Amino acid sequence: MKRKLQRTVQIGFLALFLFLFAAGRVQMWMGLLLLGILASFLLGRVYCGWICSINTVMLGVSRLKKKLHIKSLPVPSAFSKPWVRHLALGVFIGLFLFSMATGRKVPVLPALFALGAFATFFFPEELWHQHLCPYGTLMLYPASKSPRGMAIDADLCNNCGACRRACPALAVEKGGSHHFIHQRDCLVCMECERSCRQDAIRYR
Repeated sequence: MKRKLQRTVQIGFLALFLFLFAAGRVQMWMGLLLLGILASFLLGRVYCGWICSINTVMLGVSRLKKKLHIKSLPVPSAFSKPWVRHLALGVFIGLFLFSMATGRKVPVLPALFALGAFATFFFPEELWHQHLCPYGTLMLYPASKSPRGMAIDADLCNNCGACRRACPALAVEKGGSHHFIHQRDCLVCMECERSCRQDAIRYR
């Protein structure tokens, strides 16, 4: 039931994004992004897991790859450098400010939408979520302070690693006796919860 609700919400917001794009008003999506950033202080990165149109399309690309038996290329080690993530954010902010200052319409959001889908066709989703997405970078700090998020019950976790393998953002890490989730990286996509046979993971 929860998964169906999530998919309905995702498809609804994807339809809204495409409508705004077709109407030439895609910049209005920035308002929704700002609300998502503010919400991440209290709810974690729910924008990423439930609202983001890029993530929704990436999920579709990943499913298509699975059906076609297309294997992802390994993420290049150069992308693991922190400056890559901050450079992507800097370019995003710079282009947005340029658009605001000059009045010229720069297709930043549609370009990110296309880039996310294109990158996911060749690489695992973690490349976008961990290294390239400027939205996610903006939410790292507020999400880390959120009182709510996906959490693993240490008493129920048997350290099997299913959640870590299911996480598209590498937010789950193995501990000594149980796994735990880094809230700043967690997309609140709930893939970890669905993968857990011990019923040890919940959004709390």
